[in-house]
Amino acid sequence: MSTVFILNGPNLNLLGKREPEIYGSDTLADVEVMCRKAAPADVSIEFRQSNHEGVLVDWIQEARETADAIVINPAAYTHTSVAILDALSAFEGPVVEVHISDVHKREKFRHHSYVSLRADEVIVGRGVQGYVDGLAWAVKKLA
Repeated sequence: MSTVFILNGPNLNLLGKREPEIYGSDTLADVEVMCRKAAPADVSIEFRQSNHEGVLVDWIQEARETADAIVINPAAYTHTSVAILDALSAFEGPVVEVHISDVHKREKFRHHSYVSLRADEVIVGRGVQGYVDGLAWAVKKLA
C-alpha cells in the first residue's frame, strides 16, 4: 500500500467561495472526494489543508516517514516559502506541485515558485482536475 499526501496551503479552505471566476465553484471537500475516487485501491490518501506555513512544513516532514509521494498546492506560499522548499527537498519521494489557475498568466509576483525548484512535476491551470492529474502522475511514478 502506497500513501500519498495531498497538501493544501492558505485560503484553499475557501475554495468554491473565494473568487470563483478564478478558482471555480468546487469546494476543497469536492476535490478530496475526486482524489479519493481517482486513487487506485492500493493507494491511501492523506488530504490536508492549513493556512499556517509551519503546519505545512510539519506535514511534509511527517511525510518523510509515512508517505511515498506528495501532491501539494502551496497556494500563496508557492511564491514566498523557502521553508516549504527546504522541507520538500528533504523528502525523497516524488513531489507534484499543483495550481488551480495558470499562475503564469496572473500577476507577475505569482510567476516565481520556490516549490518548483524541488517539484518533479508541475501542473497549472487545469482547475481542480489538476489534483487528479497530479495524483495520477505520482501513482504512475511510484509504480
